[in-house]
Amino acid sequence: MAATAHVHDTWRRLRRPLAALIVASVGAAAVASDDIASLEPSLGEQVLRVPATGLTEPELEVTLYKPPGDGPFPVVMLNHGRASGNPRLQPRWRPLLAAREFVQRGYAVVVPMRQGFANSGGAEIVGGCNVASNGHAQARSVRRAADWLASQGWADASRVVVMGQSHGGLTTLAYGTDAHPGTRLLVNFAGGLRQDQCPNWEDALVSAIAGYGRRTRLPTLWFYGDNDSFFPPAISRAAHERYVAAGGVAELVAFGTFGHDAHGMFASRAGLPIWVPRVTAAMAAVGLPVAKVRLISPPGDLPAPPAVALAPIGDLERLPARNDPLLAGYREWLQSPPPRAFAIHPQRGAWGAAWGSAQPLAKALENCNRHAGAGCRLYAVDDAVVWKDE
Repeated sequence: MAATAHVHDTWRRLRRPLAALIVASVGAAAVASDDIASLEPSLGEQVLRVPATGLTEPELEVTLYKPPGDGPFPVVMLNHGRASGNPRLQPRWRPLLAAREFVQRGYAVVVPMRQGFANSGGAEIVGGCNVASNGHAQARSVRRAADWLASQGWADASRVVVMGQSHGGLTTLAYGTDAHPGTRLLVNFAGGLRQDQCPNWEDALVSAIAGYGRRTRLPTLWFYGDNDSFFPPAISRAAHERYVAAGGVAELVAFGTFGHDAHGMFASRAGLPIWVPRVTAAMAAVGLPVAKVRLISPPGDLPAPPAVALAPIGDLERLPARNDPLLAGYREWLQSPPPRAFAIHPQRGAWGAAWGSAQPLAKALENCNRHAGAGCRLYAVDDAVVWKDE
């Protein structure tokens, strides 16, 4: 990240080792786990590599989800956001909720980590305060992954949808200026790059997106909420208007208020009814299949308790137990992406957190009870407090 730009994004979390992270403290024991090393068998999850093509185009880490069989399958490519700090410490993105929606419909889902992120090679290429250049640099990794699909027997590279969240949404729009010929549709979830220390960063972002619109003729679908903490409606609507005025084809879905922060809608279970029908309708409009060909049940997680009005999810003062390890764990958990859960033992101060897992509720309780013995309860799930005082 350039010294002139302080970059914000949804995926603000530290990279975990290749096993569940366990954090224990004396007295108030705590366990946090996001299981990033586990693979989800129901989705055929694999970790692959896009080969390097020279010193300037290093190897890329790719997560693949696909149906059983040899294919070829149409492809959905999902582009990740950017965590603050060193991108090398960012874990590979595992969008299990979205992957399940598309694998059920017969798609392979490809999630490339861009150059310099996680276990992909090279260094992140940034453009300082030039957000347009940043997007183009990120899009180069996406184009390489799209070209690589043509060499994979399981992939139908003539039927591809490219989607992205946050910085990945901006990357997706930039990719549209030089998309692989098999790309049919672009989907932007809360796309952008917030650079608070750059002068007039809002205008620079809007201008960059307008520039992409001048060079893109693929249909695009955009999702932004009213309470997006990164890109408020004034920015997203201006970007959409200027993108269309420049010649781009874009439908804006302004879905209103969502949870405590609309920026996380795509990764939340509660967001599925908002985006899945609109995305599948857009896919059908460009001749892509959308019917479910098989059902994949989420692996045996616990049902989520209903949300309560006890406290805003970010209010640390209302936690039913408070000690330094718990507060530190909860702060970190707040920066993790859904699906996620946080459990607490109200008397003993033990806690457990889970995210990046197919069973976050069960794992959060398991982690907490491992130290408390029994009696842990869920405090928060995804973006809602679910704790009820007994």
